[in-house]
Order: sequence, then C-alpha cells, then structure tokens
Amino acid sequence: MDKVSRKRLKQELREQQRRAALRALPLAIPELEAMFDMLNVELPLHGCDHSRRLTQSWLLRRGHDVEAVFAWLDEHGGYCDCEVLANVEQHFNEARATSRTAPD
Repeated sequence: MDKVSRKRLKQELREQQRRAALRALPLAIPELEAMFDMLNVELPLHGCDHSRRLTQSWLLRRGHDVEAVFAWLDEHGGYCDCEVLANVEQHFNEARATSRTAPD
C-alpha cells in the first residue's frame, strides 16, 4: 500500500471514530455545551470537591438521566467536576471540531 493510500485510510478511520464518539453522546450537543458552560462558571465560584455535585445538580434540574451521563463521563475520565472540564470537554470538542470540517 502506498503512502497516500495509508494516509487516506488513517483519515477515514479517525473520522469513523469521531462519528462513533458523537453518536455515543449521552445528551444532545447543545445540552453538553450548556453543561460545560455551567461548569466553567460554577467551578471557579465553588471549587471542586472531588465529586460531580455541580454536574449532578445541573443534570437533575434539567431532567436528564444522571446514571447514563455519569457512565459516559466515567468512560472519558470525568470522575469529578474539574475532570469533566479537563478531560471530557476536550474529548467532546475534538469530536465536534473534526465533524464540522469533515465531509458527510
């Protein structure tokens, strides 16, 4: 296989992985963005106590399935509110950024 073909296959595989990541999201994209925005505002005010109390409270107020969202957060290293921002938001943004620029 030549270099161009290998590069194309790698790009296709990465795009498939990103699409799968987007399909696996536990909430709609605008809701996840709102959750990350809330944490960006609330964490500096309240700090992280090594739990997901801010995330849980927000999810409950909005009527979301906390267990399903927490399972997804666990998969991406979001074991407390600050890790949700540090790890999960990055994963989410990477998946979204490429999906916006990639052809369907």
